[in-house]
Amino acid sequence: MSGELRLDDVHAYYGTSHILFGISLVLARGECVCLLGRNGVGKSTTLKAIIGLAECRAGTIRYDGKALAGLSPYEIARLGVGYVPDDRLVFPDLTVRENLELAIKPPAPGSSIARWSVERVYGLFPALVPLDRRVAGYLSGGEQQMLTIGRTLMGNPSLLLLDEPVEGLAPVVVQEIVRQVKHLKTLGLTILFAEQNVAFAIEVADRAYVMETGQVRYGGTLAELGARPDIRQKYLMI
Repeated sequence: MSGELRLDDVHAYYGTSHILFGISLVLARGECVCLLGRNGVGKSTTLKAIIGLAECRAGTIRYDGKALAGLSPYEIARLGVGYVPDDRLVFPDLTVRENLELAIKPPAPGSSIARWSVERVYGLFPALVPLDRRVAGYLSGGEQQMLTIGRTLMGNPSLLLLDEPVEGLAPVVVQEIVRQVKHLKTLGLTILFAEQNVAFAIEVADRAYVMETGQVRYGGTLAELGARPDIRQKYLMI
């Protein structure tokens, strides 16, 4: 299927440490899917395996029919994959606009996603407009998160990977991120995000995979997960 992300029996490592044990999941084009689970279960590593920051030694990772395992992160990015890390990693000595302009790159060949500009990012994140000339190191955590997502969008991805996008953010900022992710869904982006905040996942995700000790233990819609108190209590403690 065009635009599909598929992981089949993926085993991923950091050096000699075996972190993922046979992860299999699939996202159709335009879906928004969440990886749920407690801290340390392999959610972030799954995203890093897709973008090439964790080594995939067995199994396959394919996006839009192309094999990703073994490629460098920059090569994967050129195929239309954007990655927002959990530690944000803004360039603290550059302004908000400079952070965005630094990330400009053309969309992947054949992409139907409309190209992003600084002005379009500001339309999605209006809170960044008055901060245009502000040095990024002086932004709040929520402002840095918006900037990091915006900077990733400047690379014109068709698949967006978000690692703990609302971790540590105030409730009012979380609701702003909810609004923005919902808007990105309407644009046709495929979104995979790792999260512990189940309430956030319920608001934005179409489906969820529940992870534990480097494996997928459950997959289904959020409504189906809501009807499984056994799964929620065992793996999510809710």
